Amino acid sequence: MSTGGKDRLDAFPVYCVPVTFPCVIVHGGAWNVPQDRTQHTLESVQTAAKRALKLLERSPNDGPCSSLSIDAVECAVRYLEDDGMFNAGYGSCLCADGSVEMDAFMMDGSTLRTGAVACVSRVKNPVVLARSVMEQTPHCLVVGQGAERLAQQLHIPMVPSPMEMISDVSRKEWESFRHNFEGAVDTLFLQQQAQHDTVGAVAIDAQGNIACATSTGGITGKRNGRVGDSCLIGCGGYSDSRYGGVSTTGHGESIMKVTLARDIIFGIQSGQDPCTVMQHCLQDMYERVGGKGGAILLSRQGQAVVGFTTSRMAWALACHRHHDDVPTTTTSGIDATSSSTTMGNDICTTRRE
Repeated sequence: MSTGGKDRLDAFPVYCVPVTFPCVIVHGGAWNVPQDRTQHTLESVQTAAKRALKLLERSPNDGPCSSLSIDAVECAVRYLEDDGMFNAGYGSCLCADGSVEMDAFMMDGSTLRTGAVACVSRVKNPVVLARSVMEQTPHCLVVGQGAERLAQQLHIPMVPSPMEMISDVSRKEWESFRHNFEGAVDTLFLQQQAQHDTVGAVAIDAQGNIACATSTGGITGKRNGRVGDSCLIGCGGYSDSRYGGVSTTGHGESIMKVTLARDIIFGIQSGQDPCTVMQHCLQDMYERVGGKGGAILLSRQGQAVVGFTTSRMAWALACHRHHDDVPTTTTSGIDATSSSTTMGNDICTTRRE
């Protein structure tokens, strides 16, 4: 795998959609989704977004921990963790020895509280445990056996054996790349042949509280104990309710080197246009470290932005419509070579170099 000195990428899409609050955006990972899976993948992220929006439209409870945006991102990511088609929860990628090690992250942009877990094998929904780390411990990141003991103490659902988290999709991919992590990284991300990837969500509630969450099984063939970007603050996600929230996906080592999520938020904090920021940050990651991937963003100013440098990334956006009593997914898409599917009156533009 090359680590720098890349030429500029060919044209890649950055979709920009104006939104009203509450709002949630979901991604199913930046990768080369096979044609026979595009419908299922797209429908799954749409369903996740719709379910999350229903939570956002509830009346908030009193108290500092009542942000509906946190409930929404947990709901969306948990739904995709249970799907089996994505690299998170059930269906996570396998390590070189055939085991499962999962990571997850959550951040509350109003308080900057953060919770994350890494290298867990028997937690049914890692994002649920990440939220518990955020809300019920003084820590930001708990890993391995310590994280699983915490899950047991908090009565968070676990499976009897890590084998129950393995899907047919993840097993077949492992059989192709076992004991070949370098080859897996090169093929799955740079040559865009990944079978499934990380999931994530960002939500803004009616009060302007922003939260994000990301969950992953890592990369097929990884060394046991390898931790990627998804559970690291500023890499796999970042949320600051003054500016926006981000969830990222792609080659973890590359994302960590450029702290992609924090880089995007910093651009908005500096007064740059969100669409331009997304395009610049993804381009910069490729030029500096040779990494490909994608990200979703909700800005406090009312823009949803989606960008990815792989061939496909399934995503869905759901917003509250003040003139419509029925919540609907307003915008969704999957291809890099065509405009997203637009439902309703939202405008989706594609910006290219």
